[in-house]
Amino acid sequence: MKPVIYQLFVRHFGNLNTARRKNGDIERNGCGKFADITEKALVEIQKLGFNHVWFTGILEHASGTAYPNRPADDPKILKGKAGSPYAVKDYFDVSPDLALDPEHRVEEFKYLIQRCHKLGLKVMIDFIPNHVARSYDSDVRPYLSFGKDDETNEFFHPNNHFYYIQDQEKLTLPGGEDLSEKPPRVTGNNVTSASPGEYDWYETVKLNYGFNYTNGENSYDEGLAVPKTWNTMDSIIAYWQALGVDGFRCDMAHMVPMDFWIWAVNKAKDRFAHTYFMAEAYDGDPMKVTKGNVLNELLESGFDAVYDSESYDLVKGIYEEGKWANDLDDLLWDETRLHKMIRYAENHDEVRIASPKQWGGHGAKVGMAASGFLFAVGRGSCMMYNGQEVGEPAIGEEGYSGDDGRTSIFDYTSLPELQKWVNGHLYDGNLLSEEQDELREWYRNWLHVIQEPAFTNGGVYSLNTANRDNDKYGRLPGEDVSGHWLFSFLRYDLVTDQAYLIVINFSPTETLYDIDIQFPEEARQWLGGYPYESIQLEKMVPCEVLTYCMKRRNDLEGD
Repeated sequence: MKPVIYQLFVRHFGNLNTARRKNGDIERNGCGKFADITEKALVEIQKLGFNHVWFTGILEHASGTAYPNRPADDPKILKGKAGSPYAVKDYFDVSPDLALDPEHRVEEFKYLIQRCHKLGLKVMIDFIPNHVARSYDSDVRPYLSFGKDDETNEFFHPNNHFYYIQDQEKLTLPGGEDLSEKPPRVTGNNVTSASPGEYDWYETVKLNYGFNYTNGENSYDEGLAVPKTWNTMDSIIAYWQALGVDGFRCDMAHMVPMDFWIWAVNKAKDRFAHTYFMAEAYDGDPMKVTKGNVLNELLESGFDAVYDSESYDLVKGIYEEGKWANDLDDLLWDETRLHKMIRYAENHDEVRIASPKQWGGHGAKVGMAASGFLFAVGRGSCMMYNGQEVGEPAIGEEGYSGDDGRTSIFDYTSLPELQKWVNGHLYDGNLLSEEQDELREWYRNWLHVIQEPAFTNGGVYSLNTANRDNDKYGRLPGEDVSGHWLFSFLRYDLVTDQAYLIVINFSPTETLYDIDIQFPEEARQWLGGYPYESIQLEKMVPCEVLTYCMKRRNDLEGD
């Protein structure tokens, strides 16, 4: 079965508060809890077609909210009132914001894991190997706190947890001086200045894996014991595995040495063979720590899936950069990556499809065309972000992030459109509009279609190249070549002899009429001898996705 992942940001998901005040605190704006994610909520997520839930932001992170024995963090080292969930303060604990009883927060998360497992849902959490909060201090396992016994008089020492900036006595952050670090430590995004800028990851400090990222020097391939950070990180992964966590989304995995990943993933899978590792990684990032293609190297290191930002960018470019559907063919040449990458149309780092400022401002319907392609083109995993299924638009300024088309991960806020489905924690969708109901139903249908053998085990064959000179292939007046908005491809599984044709109208405004899709001889032979040379469609409305199960029936169906 293809892993289909629902990204659930716990702070937002069950929050019923409608205040959404800019820079509001937890009392004013509220916060979702583990307990909000009831069995009914999980059943509905499962019915939608998901088999994994990635609970985002559950690790205890630096925050402006105080709790007994855990004072609020200095605002200078925070982004937003709630703080960044990627500035972890204790890797062995969960955020007290998310518990009804903060003193028993880990137990509340355990109960959530149990609810998931009862339904057969796999549980994923974040693993953030590159950096931690400036205020990191584990009170659960203080003997494993980062920085303990570091040699601070050297920039790089192979057995240090951090990198220390020498000859600079004070740290100056965008919010002012911070005298708590002497010497200052390098930021999570490799800034070696003691005065990082407002767009740097100044709230975090970079972890040292026995690798000096400034010159490529390392210690772990010289027959020495593995660096201290490696063992600490393995202890963290083992801790969460023991609690029942089934997988990890690994943040900025390309900034960590591949040798560590080979070692750590193997150890984790020796403990629990089916542990799922998904990497957030970007090969074009100059901060990557390998000269090769980091996406391929992560797969070779044992990862089950790696982010496919290239596909995301290309599909988004159809709406924002004038790209054509024909350009999607560029993604299909590498079979290994095609079927190993995880695809998404939204996540917490990316903008909302329904934002009036993003994706051409065409609204949530664009998500059908985008997801129709992204989720079905390969055998790999796919992922949706909570709220995408009802067209969450992320309108307005919530705090630190501004009005940028994203739901802020730094602030206490809620999801006004998803709240209509949550409906006071009834999770029945009774407050959704008819259009939102239809959108959610479309996603439900599509997520079930892509679990058919043609999609989970089969190959892919694009039909756009063969139809570029076909003037009935969705060509609009004034165009000399077809394939501007129309894209079609085949999925075929030889074992079951199951084949699907997928046809997508990417246009957000144009209805395409009198479509004739031609199957070249090579494609028909690829399908095992398909007898028909073409198929005709009367019309396709904007952003429509059609599927045709070519081996079972001869009628078109819209999903």
